[in-house]
Amino acid sequence: MTEELSKPSELNGISKQLGIELISFGGGKASFKVVVGETHLNKGGVAFGGLHASLLDSAMGAALVSTLKISEWCATANLTINYLEASFPGAELVASGRIVRRGKNVAHLFGEIIDGNGVVHANATGVWTIWNNKPQKFR
Repeated sequence: MTEELSKPSELNGISKQLGIELISFGGGKASFKVVVGETHLNKGGVAFGGLHASLLDSAMGAALVSTLKISEWCATANLTINYLEASFPGAELVASGRIVRRGKNVAHLFGEIIDGNGVVHANATGVWTIWNNKPQKFR
């Protein structure tokens, strides 16, 4: 008998505060969305980069989690983001993540953020560490 795969967990506190919502989850892919609001803006009047980082980390991490057994655990080891377009108030941003390659202990992922007009606002590559069980230091 094979162990059941992980299901989406409840959004973490920062994602809830940012207004991030899960759209899809499964099969090594995941996506989240947010509408850029006044609370997301930096002094330049556009979304601060942390919003994009949170979206991409969520989408890419969830893509990997969708392939993990319930007993397995993962964490972001590296996330490299390219900011390509300013995100203005009112823009609906959709972040999608997918597995590029997964091994036993390491996974490589790709993610991108696209608005409702098909404009890419950011993309990212990342590496996640995978453990057979939740490490003791995280319990």
